[in-house]
Amino acid sequence: ICLKDMAGTMSPKEAEELFKGVKDAGVTLPLVLHTHCTTGMAYMTIMKAIESGVDIIDTATSCFSNGTSQPATESIYYALTQMGIETGLNEDVINQVNAFFKPVKQKYIDNKTINPKSMGTDAQALVSNMIANLTDMHAMDKFDAALAEIPAVRKDMGYPPLVTPLSQMVGNQAVTNVLVGQRYKNISKEIKSYLKGEYGIAPAPVNEEL
Repeated sequence: ICLKDMAGTMSPKEAEELFKGVKDAGVTLPLVLHTHCTTGMAYMTIMKAIESGVDIIDTATSCFSNGTSQPATESIYYALTQMGIETGLNEDVINQVNAFFKPVKQKYIDNKTINPKSMGTDAQALVSNMIANLTDMHAMDKFDAALAEIPAVRKDMGYPPLVTPLSQMVGNQAVTNVLVGQRYKNISKEIKSYLKGEYGIAPAPVNEEL
């Protein structure tokens, strides 16, 4: 069973209560935690999840870790080794993997494939796709306004779960609203399909005007 915290908003306390609760309920299937560092809580959350019985965690080689990615494999490995927890990882190999990818990362930074904003910590999540869209449109000056529009669009759509493809749909509509200067003047065909029920039933009431 994989619990995917796509926005990196799961707190250490929530991880403890969730994984202990599932284990206490007698679930014997392996439990997986997939979280992101976007909000800065992932390292703490992962450690608390490990203490609470999670079986598998997702990490990323350190040069491609943090930001909207996962916690660094090496950092978690060193912490768990000190705690006496056997991971089965080979320290030399994971260091070789990171050394290989360092120049790859630099290439992507140099050619602007990777936006440095995506590599930072931001308590407000779900922005990586939006960054790409605004960069393509030469409209990064609208970033803060588009970020503020995301929760409004999500509320209007009945609070859909922010996981692919719905996270991109909400983000794209927020960007469109801001760039056009009028909310919902242009509505994507994906949002129209969502409103027709083609992506399932909205968890909460949808804005009637929308």
